[in-house]
Amino acid sequence: MTSRPVIPVRPAAGKPSPEVLAALDTRWRWRYLMLAPHRLGFFLAMVVLVASGGWWALVQVARSTGWWGLYYALSPTLVHSVVTAFGFIPLFFAGFLFTAGPKWLGVAPLPAQALRAPLVAQAAGWLLWLAGAHWRIGAALAGLALAAVGLVWMSALFWGRVRQSQAQDQWHARVVAGACVLGCLSLAGLWLSLAVGTHALARAWVFTGLWGFVVVVYVTVAHRMIPFFTSSAMPMVQAWRPFWVLWLMLAAALLQVLAAWLEWAGLPATRAGPAWTLVHGTLQLVVGGVLVWLACVWGLVQSLRNRLLAMLHIGFLWLGLAFVLGGLSQWLAWGFGLGTLGLGALHALTMGCLASLMLAMVTRVSCGHSGRALVADRIAWSLFWLLQAATVLRIASAVPGVFGIAWAWLLPLAACLWAVTMGVWGVRLGRWYGRVRADGRPG
Repeated sequence: MTSRPVIPVRPAAGKPSPEVLAALDTRWRWRYLMLAPHRLGFFLAMVVLVASGGWWALVQVARSTGWWGLYYALSPTLVHSVVTAFGFIPLFFAGFLFTAGPKWLGVAPLPAQALRAPLVAQAAGWLLWLAGAHWRIGAALAGLALAAVGLVWMSALFWGRVRQSQAQDQWHARVVAGACVLGCLSLAGLWLSLAVGTHALARAWVFTGLWGFVVVVYVTVAHRMIPFFTSSAMPMVQAWRPFWVLWLMLAAALLQVLAAWLEWAGLPATRAGPAWTLVHGTLQLVVGGVLVWLACVWGLVQSLRNRLLAMLHIGFLWLGLAFVLGGLSQWLAWGFGLGTLGLGALHALTMGCLASLMLAMVTRVSCGHSGRALVADRIAWSLFWLLQAATVLRIASAVPGVFGIAWAWLLPLAACLWAVTMGVWGVRLGRWYGRVRADGRPG
């Protein structure tokens, strides 16, 4: 007896079954980016991420080899720090916040069409910022202004969701919304600083946005989601997230904002400078120790059995290590006049913590909302460890002559490894966002 082929049938309403819809069109189309907020936000973030990573690798290779001359209308280091803090990360925030945020708040989600203008404005603004860095400062400032308008617009839309909420627990969403306001103020301050040519002030605004906006959003989301994800995947690990942990992380982030402004005001050069350096370093060491302990309490060791979960926990561990390195840097500066670990601590934060959590969370959301299994496959797992290698190289480059390798090559090597890792990841996931879900479900 031969088996008969199974043909998907139309349900009673007359519409094709989900299986039929999924098989109708498997090509990549621009209009599919409008099917859900995360598709548009994540895709535009990938565009800026891949472009900025490739640009920075070219700059580092050019600096190290002199193979080609590049004209700079702005300091490339400043351009890099600004686009890393404010460029692709808020676009990733948009994809996540307008997907998970309405569920937190118990409100109706916004359609992707409502986000198109502010998110496209941000992406276009940051691409113009990169181009203007090699063309003229007016073009770079125009791009920065366009990106700022997009961020203000996006933040206003998220605040609108918060104001409509009747949920009892709104703390996480409100902290995130408040951080978005500080991010908008930081971009405005940055623009004004560059417009009048005060680069030291611009640097203070960059660090204000990094710590007061980006890090605050990260630790708030981590406080809510990491224990939940861990207990869901591993019932033996209890979801433990007391609010004092969140307040500690927020206070630590604001301490770094304060430190940036005290540095701009010239405090380290005054008589009180050594005392502040010692106090700042000690506080960072204490916070770093608590965060490493918290990473273990949240299930760091147990998470190693689950790759996708391990990526989240390792990323969070880097936050504690960043504070420890920052504290050691301050102590070395106080005791021996050496500040070699400062840039290493900064990149332990940005590459080790923020980028690792970004890769883990975006991969998780993208898998779940594209009809794929919630697992880190071999490609995702390999990219994650390439990112860890790039992070270690970048930290090592802050110490001249480390490992006997010429210092000048460590930084471009780290930049190229970052560009390749993010390029492969961006292209891979970017292909998903322009296609319908594999399981035929909406979204």
